[in-house]
Amino acid sequence: MDYSKKISKQVAGIPRSGIRDFFELVQGRDDVISLGVGEPDFATPWHIREAAIYSLEKGFTSYTSNLGLLSLRKAISRYVDDFFKVNYSADSEILVTVGVSEAIDLALRALINPGEEVVFHTPCYVSYLPSIALAYGVPVEVPTKKEDNFALRADMLEAAITPQTRVLMLNFPTNPTGAVMPVDELEKIAQLCVKNDLIVLSDEIYCELCYGEDEHVSIATMPGMRERTILLHGFSKAFAMTGFRLGYACAPAPLIEAMMKIHQYAMLCAPMTSQAAALEALENGEAAMLEMRESYHQRRDFVVGRLNDIGIECHSPGGAFYVFPDIRKFGISSQEFAMRLLEAEDVAAVPGDAFGQAGEGFLRCCYATSLDELKTAMDRIERFVATL
Repeated sequence: MDYSKKISKQVAGIPRSGIRDFFELVQGRDDVISLGVGEPDFATPWHIREAAIYSLEKGFTSYTSNLGLLSLRKAISRYVDDFFKVNYSADSEILVTVGVSEAIDLALRALINPGEEVVFHTPCYVSYLPSIALAYGVPVEVPTKKEDNFALRADMLEAAITPQTRVLMLNFPTNPTGAVMPVDELEKIAQLCVKNDLIVLSDEIYCELCYGEDEHVSIATMPGMRERTILLHGFSKAFAMTGFRLGYACAPAPLIEAMMKIHQYAMLCAPMTSQAAALEALENGEAAMLEMRESYHQRRDFVVGRLNDIGIECHSPGGAFYVFPDIRKFGISSQEFAMRLLEAEDVAAVPGDAFGQAGEGFLRCCYATSLDELKTAMDRIERFVATL
């Protein structure tokens, strides 16, 4: 049977993840140090795991409301009010999802009609463009630059907006660059969104992981933006809960209702065990989160310093747990650099073009691994660079 004729053209035209393709090459290799997959190296704090275990022991294994446990939504409401300075009703303005990835999919499908445009900045997380395409939208990339610390510039965004533009997708701090948005530039972008009547999907999954003087500000706090923003957040990064697959969306009730319609038929609800763990994370997880953040901060400073000493230009990212060093001076593509580094020194990093063409000439290195391994990886990279 010719299965190519049986598969949707929309799905057939979507590429596999550049991250996953690259790391299939790593499988089975001994002594590889991975700076690739964006996952905390910490285990989920014990008290959060214990809450999940206790929920199972108590037999809390049923469905929940489509929106999620009310107790969790109330905790999310308090947390978002305290951290983001935006208030959302637990009854109608918060939806608990299976990770932020599901929330992105729900929001795009709830908002986009076929042929309408979604603007997003690149380099960006690998799922954004495919998610737009699967919602039958038209993806429009706006490149960011190293010279701007990979922040989105309002003038670049304005040039990309057309009468068909429906949605702006933001992700700050950004995967893969670690960029944060300067408040004055974010204010200009908010004004553009109001002027052009855009809805904003603001993926803020890394917002707790900001370092030093770089402070995270949500676009939802800007004048006129709460009513047109879907704030997306979750537990994977700050609380080291990637495997729990739990996220949430906060937005005006009509937008949450539209997303919930899809969610109830596709997922019905997020797992109750994960929701119990998330409630414990919000109520008692701050100390562990701050301890992990301080560790990432130290690792960031070490990796940025070593890369620059080696002769690989690397800006100091304001958030997340990635660096995005500039390898253009070596005269080879990101793919070739990454492959040769892997073959020669058993260090795995992701080619920058996996995150869009604006990432070509760069390399994403995740520093959410032990300091000892980072030291060894930097030594190996230095030895490799000496051969170029």
